[in-house]
Amino acid sequence: MAVGLYQKIDKDSPEKVESYRQKQLAHFYNSLKEYGLSEGNPSPTSWMEALMLLKKLLQSKRSRRKVVFIDELPWLAGPQSSELLEELGHFWNSWARKRKDIFLIVCGSATSWMVDNVMRDYGGLYGRITERIFLKPFTLKECEKYWIKRGFHLSRYEIALTYMVIGGVPFYMDSIRPDRTMADNINAIYFDKDKARQEFKDVYTGLYSSSEIYIEVIRQLGKRFYGMTRDELLKAVDKKGGGTFSDILENLIDSGIIRNYTLFGGPRKQTVYQLVDFFTLFYLRFVENSDFTSWRSLQRSRPFYTWAGNTFELLVLEHMPKLADALRIKEYATPFSWKGKTPDGEGVQVDLIIPATAERADYICEMKFSEGKYTLSNDDVEEFTKQISAVKNAKIHKPSHSIYVTLVTTIGATDSKHKIHVNEIVTLESLF
Repeated sequence: MAVGLYQKIDKDSPEKVESYRQKQLAHFYNSLKEYGLSEGNPSPTSWMEALMLLKKLLQSKRSRRKVVFIDELPWLAGPQSSELLEELGHFWNSWARKRKDIFLIVCGSATSWMVDNVMRDYGGLYGRITERIFLKPFTLKECEKYWIKRGFHLSRYEIALTYMVIGGVPFYMDSIRPDRTMADNINAIYFDKDKARQEFKDVYTGLYSSSEIYIEVIRQLGKRFYGMTRDELLKAVDKKGGGTFSDILENLIDSGIIRNYTLFGGPRKQTVYQLVDFFTLFYLRFVENSDFTSWRSLQRSRPFYTWAGNTFELLVLEHMPKLADALRIKEYATPFSWKGKTPDGEGVQVDLIIPATAERADYICEMKFSEGKYTLSNDDVEEFTKQISAVKNAKIHKPSHSIYVTLVTTIGATDSKHKIHVNEIVTLESLF
């Protein structure tokens, strides 16, 4: 195993670029020695020599399976990445791929670099990739197991709320201390604002080489919770279209920072790009341009409940298979948001529609965040009635399908007179 060494560097200085390269070579050489390369082999001065030493090390091993694991390949390659990539491609094509006992695994946190230089590479590594693995955040259940193992005794409500603030990212979860309340922990992550701003910058600098345009894209998306079309986004960032902008959007999708979905309704269906990274959403909403100074002051404010209501929708979408299980849906088409009109012309928006063909049913899902049991109101019933009327008269609905109104909430619903207007109630318990 070899791990690239992160270093900030002035790319316009040939001397510093060369110094960076030599440090990475030395780091790689030390890894080879750690795994058994004999001391008689001199330190390499080029990546050709370094990979020849790797070949020599592998030839000396008698094990049936030999795994070459290179972590943080973008850092290892550095500014002159073409040299390492060319030699790595030659190493694989001229020798390693002919053997059945060698497996090469490369990874890196700089997603755009990995996509451009490995996955979409048309050099020596082109067509050589067997499998791509995108690491996903923990699920709610995995987070719960993690918290328990670390000595936390959190309610599922608190686990979900923490997820909505930092996501299921182990890096942030690991920074949370069990001898502090979640309020204190969240304060430490976000409301030391200089620290949070640096973390935000570091995240996007680490992921993308041209971080400025990526940050501008996500800032614009952060202004519109339900997202923007490509044309709206292009106009907002004042950038021309073309392959480069398409690559930016694809890289953000590959990183799990944004998602694209089809919005039905209106004159034509549209592809919408939506910011879905929990850390970024919270940062843009309450740190970058906000007067809030603590998690405690925020939690009882109107902006908090607006944010929580929206973000709870994303939490549910992240756990779509669990929601389908709770509704006993075996097969379903891609769920989607929908905007439409009633026969009387009133506008309607549905958070989520799940078309279940086998059940001949369309599930209208309404997500409601609440600290306690949610009480359905007259306004809710009126909205459900409009949604049913609009969906029944829309092209997206098959006349043979029934419509089921589903309330997805945190704790459940009170036994009010309006509860009868909901076919099914799903709580957080079902998402774990």
